[in-house]
Amino acid sequence: MIRHIVMWKLKENAAGATKKKNAEKLKLILEGLRANIEEIKAVEVGIQINGDEEDSLDVVLTCDFETELDFQMYTRNPHHKKAIDFIEEVADERFFVDYKVDL
Repeated sequence: MIRHIVMWKLKENAAGATKKKNAEKLKLILEGLRANIEEIKAVEVGIQINGDEEDSLDVVLTCDFETELDFQMYTRNPHHKKAIDFIEEVADERFFVDYKVDL
């Protein structure tokens, strides 16, 4: 299995909304990917609850895929690309890790 974890630091204001509103919208967008991208086996999205720390990040995504090919298909899916368009508008920083999970 492949696990894909991404974390973002959001802009204070972007796309006509606050960081909090954009985090909530991003959560809905990312959770909705599972309904549109069959290669996603599991998805979890979290919004930071301890955002007072300067080095904290705001949103985290964890997705699981059966194979590396499934992960590659996900990255090429138009629904994924649409999510990226919103993320690029509202995020200042992005960090990620992709790794194999032994079951």
